[in-house]
Amino acid sequence: MHSAQREAVAKRALDMAGAADEAEVLVSAADSALTRFTHQVSNQNVATAEAGISIRAVVDKRTGVARTNRLDDASMREAVDRAIEMARLAPQDPLHPTLPTGGKTAAPPGAYDPGTADAPADLRASMCAALFDEAESAGQWCAGYVSTSTAGYTIVNTSGAHASFDGSDAGVNVKMNASDSTGFAEAYSTRVGDIDAASVGRRATGKAAGATHPVAVDPGSWTVILEPSAFGELFVYLAEHFSAQTFDEGASFCSDGLDRSYFAENVNVSDDYAHRLNPGMPFDFEGHPTMQLPLVEHGIVRNVVTDSYYANKLGRPDTGHALPAPNSFGPQARNLVIGAGTKSAEQLVAETKRGLFITRFWYIRTVDQKKAVVTGMTRDGTFLIEDGKVTGGVRNLRFNQSILDCLRQCEFASEQTRTGSYHYSLVSPAVKIENFRFTSTTEF
Repeated sequence: MHSAQREAVAKRALDMAGAADEAEVLVSAADSALTRFTHQVSNQNVATAEAGISIRAVVDKRTGVARTNRLDDASMREAVDRAIEMARLAPQDPLHPTLPTGGKTAAPPGAYDPGTADAPADLRASMCAALFDEAESAGQWCAGYVSTSTAGYTIVNTSGAHASFDGSDAGVNVKMNASDSTGFAEAYSTRVGDIDAASVGRRATGKAAGATHPVAVDPGSWTVILEPSAFGELFVYLAEHFSAQTFDEGASFCSDGLDRSYFAENVNVSDDYAHRLNPGMPFDFEGHPTMQLPLVEHGIVRNVVTDSYYANKLGRPDTGHALPAPNSFGPQARNLVIGAGTKSAEQLVAETKRGLFITRFWYIRTVDQKKAVVTGMTRDGTFLIEDGKVTGGVRNLRFNQSILDCLRQCEFASEQTRTGSYHYSLVSPAVKIENFRFTSTTEF
């Protein structure tokens, strides 16, 4: 469903909501395709196309939301009426602000790629074949997926907000398996043509080959160098701390106050929908323009992200980070960017006397929310560094670590990479962290 079709649907639904004091209509449409494989055989090939509308109705500062994926007039009328009726039954919230009036926005360059939107199954098959060739050449087997997708959103409301966006995305995620070791690599882009599947496969096979016959090392405090995939898995657990809701509830590490130094001076974090590696939607799910926002500047936390509700409640600007209503998470940063350093990842390794080089983490879980303490495992490529060189694989370890402490004793590499899929995506360099705490080892 293209933007003109979404806008026509949105206008029809909004016209039906005259009995509400205020109303908002979100029309979404998504097409996605995925080829999953294991042991050099594609075992799942799926494609889905979804479209639907969500209506938020406000009556006397009471809010109701209803959704439907049936876009005929009768079904939309039913959903609109249900949203209004739910609003009349909901408790009144005196803090409810008027719906945002929106503003002028423009999609960042590269957010939508027609070649990705029209990518055929044969293209994903050829990318899988390139991965299979790399696995067989290395005497390994692989498992993972290749995906392509598009998503479009149109938001209109009775305050005048009117915004539309179309984006595309593609990804390769592969784990190579050797006799007693594994290696992981990934690549993501809004342009499928930018992804070199063979190169991704070679990176993964190289890690699996280099990690064979892993040795055990003692747990304790280590110097670690995390690839972006590992650091992204860790940092995403800090993302919700920058939500105005978490901040307001006292569950964020920065609830004690903004404009205070929490991290090392070299730590810079922003939320930037226009970053070249991860261009995204320039407005939020209320249709309000999203700000390119510094969250951490030289270790000092400057901002939390808001939507109209928390901007009103906290007396802060609306930064345009609302999620679709209703949600229990509050506003969220959607396009995190971790600032780069000045040295290459190879230099960081070369300057390490003894440490661990880590490709990714797995099964991370929160231990202490406000202190941002998490626990998890290393996985798919953990290596020993001795005298500035990667000397071989080590068995996986469990860590128990405060992310806040990581950011107080870290050094970032100079090259940024987009990492993450499924529930998050961010831009990050590799990072060297001192005194990373491992609590136990494994037998694999």
